[in-house]
Amino acid sequence: MSDRPYRPDADTVELATAAARAADDKLATEIVVLEVGPVLGICDYFVIATAQNERQVKAVIDAVEEQVRAGTGRSPRAEEGKDARRWVLLDYGDVVVHVFHVDERAYYRIERLYGDVPRLEWDEATNAAATRGAADPADDRA
Repeated sequence: MSDRPYRPDADTVELATAAARAADDKLATEIVVLEVGPVLGICDYFVIATAQNERQVKAVIDAVEEQVRAGTGRSPRAEEGKDARRWVLLDYGDVVVHVFHVDERAYYRIERLYGDVPRLEWDEATNAAATRGAADPADDRA
């Protein structure tokens, strides 16, 4: 075991971020990017998103594949669940994208298994606030 801190490469972060943004563009909800590499070992990130129905699941998956391909030139190594459109998995090797139908997300609660891993901030608004220096919570007292 190495004493070096775990650091995925920039291309991996870019792929995970592109997938999360693509899901957001198609109005997926509860989008999280979990850094599972240190505990899982087979990939660096899970991107997890919720869609309200099967049609939206397909739209989200299609957008993820399109935007990741356009931004990184990569296509998934494997895909699971596309026909049923209830829990679709796109395996990019270092990033695994999970798009759940709302019922499956509530049932499996996959992110609960990795509740102690860091989350990657992928939302531009969140990152912009952090860069500007978010207001001190004590300032909210009025």
